[in-house]
Amino acid sequence: MSSVTELNKDIESLSSAVIGHNSSLTPLEKKSGPVAGWFVQNPLQSRIYNNDIGYSVNSKNSYISAPAFGGSHPADEQSVYKSSNSGENDSYQSPYDNSSSQIQKFEVQAAGLGQYQELSALVETTNTSESSESQRMGSTPSKNSSHTSAGLASVKKETEDYDPLMMNDRPPSPSTTVSSQLSPAKSTTPAVVATPAKIVNAKPRKPSSNKKRQRCSDLRPRTSIPAKLSPTDLAQQGILAAYSSRLNPFTLHPGEYQLLRDHICHAHVSAYLNIRNRILRLWVRNPLVSVTPDEAAGCALSSRWLGLAEVAYHWLLRKGYINFGCVQTPDLSETRVRKNKLKRSKRKTVIVIGAGMSGLGCARQLEGLFSHHRERWTSIGEEPPRVVVLEGRSRIGGRVYSHPLRKQENDILPEHSRCTAELGAHIITGFDHGNPLSMIIRGQLALHYYPLKDNSTLFDVDGHVVDKERDTMVENLYNDILDRASVYRHRTAASQTIDGNRVLIEAGRDPHGEAGPPVSTLEVERYDRKVLVNGTGIEPVPGGVDKLTGKAHMVAGSRKKAPPAKAAEAMGWRIASDVLAYRDLNLDAAAKSCQYPTLGAAMDEAVKQYQFLLDLSPQDMRLLNWHYANLEYANAANVGKLSLGGWDQDIGNEFEGEHAQVIGGYQQVPRGILQYPSLLDLRTYKAVKGIDYALDGSTDAIARVLCDDGDVLEADQVVLTAPLGVLKDNSITFDPVLPDWKLGPIQRLGYGTLNKVILVYEQPFWDVDQDMFGLLREPEVFDSLDQEDYVCNRGCFYLFWNCIKTSGLPVLIALMAGDAAHHAESVSDAELVAGVTQELARMFKQTPVPRPSETIVTRWGKDRFARGSYSYVGATSQPGDYDAMARPIGNLHFAGEATCGTHPATVHGAYISGLRAASEVIDAFLGPIEIPNPLVPPPVKAELAQKETIQPDEVKIDRSNESDDAKQKRLEAFESEILSAIFTELGLRPSKPGKPGSNPFLLFTKDHWASCKKACDEARRAATGNRDQKASRNDVRSALGQMWRESNDEVRRPYIERTENNRIANTESAATFLDRLAAWDEKAMAVRRKYVDEHPDVLSADEEMQMWQALGVPSLYDGERRIKKVSGYAEDSESEAEMP
Repeated sequence: MSSVTELNKDIESLSSAVIGHNSSLTPLEKKSGPVAGWFVQNPLQSRIYNNDIGYSVNSKNSYISAPAFGGSHPADEQSVYKSSNSGENDSYQSPYDNSSSQIQKFEVQAAGLGQYQELSALVETTNTSESSESQRMGSTPSKNSSHTSAGLASVKKETEDYDPLMMNDRPPSPSTTVSSQLSPAKSTTPAVVATPAKIVNAKPRKPSSNKKRQRCSDLRPRTSIPAKLSPTDLAQQGILAAYSSRLNPFTLHPGEYQLLRDHICHAHVSAYLNIRNRILRLWVRNPLVSVTPDEAAGCALSSRWLGLAEVAYHWLLRKGYINFGCVQTPDLSETRVRKNKLKRSKRKTVIVIGAGMSGLGCARQLEGLFSHHRERWTSIGEEPPRVVVLEGRSRIGGRVYSHPLRKQENDILPEHSRCTAELGAHIITGFDHGNPLSMIIRGQLALHYYPLKDNSTLFDVDGHVVDKERDTMVENLYNDILDRASVYRHRTAASQTIDGNRVLIEAGRDPHGEAGPPVSTLEVERYDRKVLVNGTGIEPVPGGVDKLTGKAHMVAGSRKKAPPAKAAEAMGWRIASDVLAYRDLNLDAAAKSCQYPTLGAAMDEAVKQYQFLLDLSPQDMRLLNWHYANLEYANAANVGKLSLGGWDQDIGNEFEGEHAQVIGGYQQVPRGILQYPSLLDLRTYKAVKGIDYALDGSTDAIARVLCDDGDVLEADQVVLTAPLGVLKDNSITFDPVLPDWKLGPIQRLGYGTLNKVILVYEQPFWDVDQDMFGLLREPEVFDSLDQEDYVCNRGCFYLFWNCIKTSGLPVLIALMAGDAAHHAESVSDAELVAGVTQELARMFKQTPVPRPSETIVTRWGKDRFARGSYSYVGATSQPGDYDAMARPIGNLHFAGEATCGTHPATVHGAYISGLRAASEVIDAFLGPIEIPNPLVPPPVKAELAQKETIQPDEVKIDRSNESDDAKQKRLEAFESEILSAIFTELGLRPSKPGKPGSNPFLLFTKDHWASCKKACDEARRAATGNRDQKASRNDVRSALGQMWRESNDEVRRPYIERTENNRIANTESAATFLDRLAAWDEKAMAVRRKYVDEHPDVLSADEEMQMWQALGVPSLYDGERRIKKVSGYAEDSESEAEMP
């Protein structure tokens, strides 16, 4: 068994064989057999593709993953799977690839295993100008039904004495009390061993500040587009990639619009969006490898669009939509600055205050951006800026804190994972629709995670299970109340932007023709974008609350609601006979009675008015207030403190997909960001008490950071990620004092508290298959019907998380939300544990409830580095407060969940804010993104041929001074005109016939889908009592299947006959397809020949000759014709008019 040093030598030896090449993994076809894993370390990196977008937990291609940072499993025979997806477009082989592949065997130390595993890696060597795609390795289910995804494989065991990464070698933080003192334990989370970088000694040369950087316009188009992928399939993958990156594939982001508004016409917006979506496709399909400028240029169909590719690439890069997280950024600089050649000026420094998700995410992103733009500094004799992270605690993660438990022996977690309890952030709220944590957790770190199920049971105060039907009725009533209160929501104006041509984008086509006026000349006043359906006012409105998170979500609906009596009757409630059916609720008294109305006041008023309509029992009131408590959990505050107009200002930005928990601890995520691809410069025990910053933000301005220990650190740029509670507490002084526009949001926005009681047992006494269960709480007055009597106690132990599958031990986490969370700050541990044990004994009467073997109580309000849990929209808050929180002041930048208006109070929101702050810092150093001039050159059209016939020896073409770029554009323009002439005369090339047969059920489905869906929607509304509810696609499919099975022969016969007719027609079409294809090709060649003859002064003799040779018809060259072909012409680089 070799040592780590020997391993690195082996890797470096293997790497040396491909230095100077763009190495990649060979497509994992069936013939190559199973592969146990792969090594991901520059330069042995590649872009691995599959036709699926993102990470599919149940992927068809399932190979063993090499999970890092605590989530690992041995590579045995049972965990190796063969690919079952052998579709035609599953892999892409570059048309330029003539290299051979060979199997290289090397040893890799799997994450956390402490031993080496011999893995096979298929290494493919290609030229740097070439591009390849191959199948993506899928995910592998772990032995405990968790999920993981392919990720980093080169790691070593973490050193035991590195304080920031250890979580139990220091006393507990002041905010946390532990029932018994924990003994120090070793961390099993490994650190990354970076392969020693190969030193490149550049020849001494004079530094130049205006050295020409490589631009996308110097690169080749189409090299990143798979040859076998149709334009529509490519477009669909790009569209899905944009949605998976929080971007609209058909509309410019407001930031893109502001950047391009004076440089791009409306027609060219579609070309830009096509390129941007294709670049995102490269990143989404394999976030283990950075997208490079040449790959971005390869996403353009024509050299005319290379300027757009350059701008799209740099915008996506700077804004953190690509190349973020734990990914090695390629060093594109050819310059290495010798120490004796460095300028004597001090190296620039960026200080990031706080090692939570926002701080670490910002620091990691800055390291990547500085590496990418390294040459901007080395060309003038400087090293890129250094990034220093200051953390006041002894640990990292901030409000992400996975506390190790005293007992570590378990049979549930993957080997070498730690048993932890989440004291802070707990849930990943959906991986889909753009959550950047999906890339990091599933695509890079390959952490095991457990998908949560909404299979909760509610217990009443006496321990009995609440009737499901009654629970549903009350939940629908609660959603109705919340929906009616949403009428008073603030409406914000839509951001200025512009749409592309949806038809072109979905077809994967670029526009043609001359450029028009810039889009800035087409601007109109901002308008409220309301979705109109058939002239009705249907728009996004709140559609209920997610039980797992307490967050409201949006559905398509109308602000006009049915009368409450009618709505309640549809839910299943019995209405009193003397109630006026069309009487509406009037919430104006609560909404307009004061200057700062609250959500709680409006909802309480709605409850009171519903009590006149319905006979609400004490149990109904308890159920209603359980949902109140869940809303208070989502906002970390009593609903009476939430702004009525803005409490859900982030609604509509929710990520989709299953919620999940990280197995072995959420803190593995910030630890991975800290460690990979290289360890960040982290300094713990560096509490900050003051910041002196420069208001002007000039490049020469220096900021000073004052620490509690007396150290004063200087920096060119400072990023402050302190929680809003710390800013409210005035724990940090600023010189100069923060301006009023910054102090106002700090004071107005709310900052709430959520606390937990962690209970560890020897054996579970609850249903371990249920991820959570709830508890209704008694009011202060027994069986009271007064809403005010429920406020104080409704959030106390209202929800229990069953964490046995994520912590490895029988662990329950009891939540304390709303007023109960603040009450817990002043109550002893013993009293809280006794109270929660008493409630558990009522719920599980048939099983003795033992005393917990270990307990932990959080008190985030007393933590000096947090002062609470997360932000909320307070009653005095104003629209735009979150944006003002994010705005920098000179060389002082701000990040953290309270600066992310689209995703506040979330871990992913904190991380996104760190990416945004990093973008601001790089802009401060380098200035805004440079726009090529011209951004889109005018199309080069072939000159019209003279009417008279010109003999070959009479043609005199002098192009001795023509540049390569001009020649390429001329050839592409001429090819575009030829193709247009062919398609105009012959139409599109015959396509391959479909399958010879068809399914009669599919034809039946097509005819009956609309009517069946309407019936299913009506049934769904009747069952739920919600007139806005709609049936899911699966419900409609199931109903159609039942209709088909129950139909008689008379109904089925037409579809069976149509199927047989289709089969016969397709069979006949397939029989003649090759003949029709050959005839079309022959006619197309004749049209091409005629067009070339009619335009004799466009191509030189060599150009025309090589064109015919490239088309496989060299016999057309008769010695008198003028022919030539250039690299990339004809089939190698299709024009913008047509893709294969």
